[in-house]
Amino acid sequence: MRLAGYVIHGNNQDTLPRCLEGLLAVCDEVVALDSLSTDGSTEIARRMGARSVSVAWTGYGAARAAAIQALGPSDYVFFLDSDEHLGEEAIQTLRTWKERQPQEAVYRLPRHDWAEVDGQRFRYRTEWRARLIRRDVAVWRPEMIVHEALPRMRAGRLSAPIEHRFATSVSLRSAKEHRYALLWAVMALAEGRKSKPTVFQRPAHLFRDGVLHGALWRGGWAALKLAWVVAGYHAAKYRYLRDLRRGGYPELVRAFQERRYGELFQQVRTLELEP
Repeated sequence: MRLAGYVIHGNNQDTLPRCLEGLLAVCDEVVALDSLSTDGSTEIARRMGARSVSVAWTGYGAARAAAIQALGPSDYVFFLDSDEHLGEEAIQTLRTWKERQPQEAVYRLPRHDWAEVDGQRFRYRTEWRARLIRRDVAVWRPEMIVHEALPRMRAGRLSAPIEHRFATSVSLRSAKEHRYALLWAVMALAEGRKSKPTVFQRPAHLFRDGVLHGALWRGGWAALKLAWVVAGYHAAKYRYLRDLRRGGYPELVRAFQERRYGELFQQVRTLELEP
């Protein structure tokens, strides 16, 4: 069984080496898709043995499609984000999985989201993410501009934890959540998704991450502040969707409709979004 892997990166020289170590340890081929970094990340990838491919950033769908196209033939595809890595136990589990001739179209792996805020380091939550995908269903399109874009599919579970550097600043995380909430809403508008009431979104997700996922017990007040920010994403994305349906952000809607996805990301970065 042949496994191909990839990572999408920009200026990530601080986290990219550890990410690539895990990919190279379990994959038969690794592509490092570079979104025109300037910090020497491409040289790191090449030096470590990955094949570096550079493309301008136009969103996750286009980047993932470009990575798949750059890879040679394989049975499955495995990918990490540039701020994720594998521990030794996960590497051994993935090697064993390859030897057992897997059959599922998709496998979900647990991702540990680690926070480093207010002088504390704690595991914020664990979520299961689709990361091992049979090659014939590993299909992304340019209009899939955000992380959640991969359609839901029946999936097996593989206990090979991915360690994720989730947050190093509450304020930076807040800004990122709002950017991606707006991008999600632009995509959701085009897809004709239904709105949901925003009033229940934030408290529901705050309870989920803070209590059910245990962030509050592990990180205390720092975790509660982070959970409030992260929960705000779920309320914001439906609020932005409502605003878009009322005619808001017309330049973003046009950019998406005209498939000018790179410009769309640039425009969102310049907006001063509500904290």
